[in-house]
Amino acid sequence: MSTYKLNPGDAAPDIELPVWPEGRLKLSDLRGRWVILYFYPRDSTPGCTTESCEFRDALPDFSAADAAVIGVSRDSIKSHQRFVEKQSLNFPLISDTDELLCRAFDVIQIKKLYGKESPGVERSTFIINPEGIIAHAWRKVRVNEHVADVLNTLKSLQG
Repeated sequence: MSTYKLNPGDAAPDIELPVWPEGRLKLSDLRGRWVILYFYPRDSTPGCTTESCEFRDALPDFSAADAAVIGVSRDSIKSHQRFVEKQSLNFPLISDTDELLCRAFDVIQIKKLYGKESPGVERSTFIINPEGIIAHAWRKVRVNEHVADVLNTLKSLQG
């Protein structure tokens, strides 16, 4: 049994938040499509940049499978704007500065860095089906090969 509050089979939380570049977004705006929602710790850090660029490069494959890709971090809209422009990202980034969506998806976890504990975003990805139900979840994501795994899992879920 999972220790997380939110798992596959559960309805995805529907919280409206600011998004770069559209203004505001909530998951129900995307009903009828598959959604790849990935949470990452911070804009412009090495692992987060690699992961985001891999989603960018695979976006044509996700689009062909009628799936939207959306990134989420606690960074500001201004930070997202710089990140998107610097990395030529081609999908929206949600700014969750108050951790509302992060906490709803239970991705705020205690992390250790240099012996100090503090709450941070646990790199996580969720596939949400067209009805708004979580179809698959990855927690404690390792960036290497992750995007390919997400795409393969999406295709298997679609039959």
